[in-house]
Amino acid sequence: MNVYKRLPVTFERGEGIWLWDTEGNKYLDALSGIAVVGLGHAHPAVTKAIQDQAAKLLHTSNVYQIANQSALADVLCRLTGLDQAFFCNSGAEAVETALKLIRLYGHQKGIDFPQVVVMNNAFHGRTLATIAAGGSHKAQVGFEPLMSGFIHVPYNDLNALENIANPKDIAAVLVEPLQGESGIRIPDENYLTGVRRICDKNNWLMALDEVQTGLGRTGTLFAYHQAINEPASVQSQPLLPDILTLAKALGNGVPIGACLAKEAVATLFQPGNHGSTFGGNPLSTAAALATIKEIETHKLWENAATQGKKLLQGLQEKLKNHPHVKEIRGKGLMVGIELDRPCRDILLLALKKNILFTVSNEMVIRLLPPLIINEEGIQQIINILPPLIDEFTR
Repeated sequence: MNVYKRLPVTFERGEGIWLWDTEGNKYLDALSGIAVVGLGHAHPAVTKAIQDQAAKLLHTSNVYQIANQSALADVLCRLTGLDQAFFCNSGAEAVETALKLIRLYGHQKGIDFPQVVVMNNAFHGRTLATIAAGGSHKAQVGFEPLMSGFIHVPYNDLNALENIANPKDIAAVLVEPLQGESGIRIPDENYLTGVRRICDKNNWLMALDEVQTGLGRTGTLFAYHQAINEPASVQSQPLLPDILTLAKALGNGVPIGACLAKEAVATLFQPGNHGSTFGGNPLSTAAALATIKEIETHKLWENAATQGKKLLQGLQEKLKNHPHVKEIRGKGLMVGIELDRPCRDILLLALKKNILFTVSNEMVIRLLPPLIINEEGIQQIINILPPLIDEFTR
């Protein structure tokens, strides 16, 4: 169906940060399949895990115990500090799971019509519920009536969150630590801490959508690890959400999503409340276990922080006086270059220069290179992009 505006290239194979098309041309992949292939292409450990599992068992369904699924839940709960996990197949499904948990929580509190506070310009997926939760008019138009139950407020605005008119009808706040699809929007340092404080004050759940930011992308294993609570009477502790959604980088290209939650929230689900035919099957969880092991063993979030800083500084230095560059912003290997005009056509020029990236919010060049990228790869991006932007803006 005509739902993608595809570029005129087909890729045949990949290795690390590189892709080769069907004509044999080699490209630097600064997109990672939209923040998915964090370990790069054809990673040997993930490849072996997939091959070994495929030779034994692909699928049995969740009617039965699945050893890989239990092992993956243990790993993710250890790394996040949360208590239970549900596995699905995509980020949108993970957010749908979170929204169902939130509604159960609201009804448990005696709220007849539980509301979820969400952010302007957010993106949470393309199902009917997640487009209603998101803030993209383009994603919503034509699909009315939109699902009710969402209150939109400006992103990075704690006062707007504090001043909601009917807090007793609210069950949760759903927020991205960084907004990716809207053009790499980075909130103030105290924003997530403030959201946690307001949620605690009002007995709301705090749900974080880390589908794009999770698993090393922003320079820590999870983006919320960069936020610290500072209660007056106790030693500062890392912020912890009540619900967390993951997908994209979790399987390094094999579709898998996860929704994690604290025990008091997770146990609201009972058999029959939710489920997935393919979710957490032996193959996808084998890929995820291998992916996380590589990320954790090599502390790839540290490489993302180091190389991301070099990328951001290098681009800022070379483009600081460019008349058509409005702003360059980023955290870790999640970088956006905002131009003063719509710029999707720059992607065609980029193909001629053998580099891959995407455009968000019409005017933001979005860079999401693999977590394994080295200084040489970063320098190539820095060398290629400024003259490419020059050519496009001329």
